[in-house]
Amino acid sequence: MNVRRVVTGKNAEGKSVFVCDSVVEPVRPVLTPGAEFHTIWGSDTIPQLPQDGTLPPFTAWFPPAGGYRVGFFSVAPESAGPPQVTDMAAAFADLEAKLPGLAGHMEPDAPGMHTTNTIDVEYVISGEVWLELDDGAEVRLGPGDTIVQNGTRHAWRNKGEVPCVMALVLIGAEPPK
Repeated sequence: MNVRRVVTGKNAEGKSVFVCDSVVEPVRPVLTPGAEFHTIWGSDTIPQLPQDGTLPPFTAWFPPAGGYRVGFFSVAPESAGPPQVTDMAAAFADLEAKLPGLAGHMEPDAPGMHTTNTIDVEYVISGEVWLELDDGAEVRLGPGDTIVQNGTRHAWRNKGEVPCVMALVLIGAEPPK
């Protein structure tokens, strides 16, 4: 799926103008066959206005406290199977290059499970996905459903036959003390 990003800003006279109109190509890590990630906008700091249409710099997929990310995430059906990888070091390097910091949040002994210091708001656009929490507790989400994740341990499982596409907003939060 390609996503179009149109951004507004202000010119030197203070007039509202379109400053960017571009296609956001999906990121497809080798370790997550069938999954796609689209970063629409984000920042590691409090945004400043006006903006010129340049995507603010940020360093990792998950934002730090005070930062945010906006994008789309596509979860492939489990029937897509595991990645066909022969060089795991190269596959992890690919993941780190495309989605910095993501692998560091994943639990090696519990595939897909992860915890972040973020408030995540996801909206299911199409398909279906099961959100798994601790001890295997699950809820099925379909088109029109939303979920607010408050820094909880979770994994996304697509038990359906088609990819599940979700819009997401990740808000960096202070970790528990």
